[in-house]
Amino acid sequence: MYFNTNKQKGNTGLGMAIAYFTSNDYTVSIPLNDTQDYDLIIEKNNVLNTVQVKATGCKTKYGIYQVALKSCGGTKGDTYKTVVDTKVDYLFIFTEEKSMFLIPCNKIINKSTLNLSNNYLKYEVRM
Repeated sequence: MYFNTNKQKGNTGLGMAIAYFTSNDYTVSIPLNDTQDYDLIIEKNNVLNTVQVKATGCKTKYGIYQVALKSCGGTKGDTYKTVVDTKVDYLFIFTEEKSMFLIPCNKIINKSTLNLSNNYLKYEVRM
């Protein structure tokens, strides 16, 4: 799979996250706007959690997928938040090679980027 645009990458990541959670018996809720830190609310066994979704096709020079943890915007592209500065419960990552990761945000210490190296392979999930 190749992401032609950032919009396609974001839509695909969100769609795959919804498919993953739905197929694993979660109730999935989608916020009405995009001003909150999370992309999805999931519920299972009466427990609610928030999820930020990221998709990536970017690899390091060592062939390891890398995902940006910061959100940038404005005319200067300034960073206005990172995943670790939010109160989001989980980070769901979808890669161009169709791998999926569900990482508890309290396990993430990086602020800028996250490399899906050996430290994070235990968080890989399947449908």
